[in-house]
Amino acid sequence: MADARSPSDRYRQGMATRRRVLGDAHVDRASSSATPFDQPFQEMITEGAWGTVWSRPGISSRERSMITIALLAALGHDEEVAMHVRATANTGASREDITEALMHVAIYAGVPAANRAFKIAKHVFDKMDAGEIGGGDHD
Repeated sequence: MADARSPSDRYRQGMATRRRVLGDAHVDRASSSATPFDQPFQEMITEGAWGTVWSRPGISSRERSMITIALLAALGHDEEVAMHVRATANTGASREDITEALMHVAIYAGVPAANRAFKIAKHVFDKMDAGEIGGGDHD
């Protein structure tokens, strides 16, 4: 019988997917800053978001990236938008893909949400182009 504290298969899959999408530097920072208070949350998002949703077959990481950015933009989660725009370096979503996703945000969630997300994406892409940050890295 496995130790109750050993990682589940879903957690291991989630960690691999999370690292592939967000990059080792980001995941290492998030993991090293976890405390007993938020460790259960880190485990839940690794298993749920990364081990279940992002690891599912059916659509590509590129498509998941576009959907995720659109949803985060529509909900006004600016830091997460920036993080997932950086992750496009690892998911294969192009700048044109992100433009199209944010055009949908403008129509279905509102122009202000899309306007804010376009500004965030432009800022992130400018920093990436200047070599100040890489995919998944924080600015």
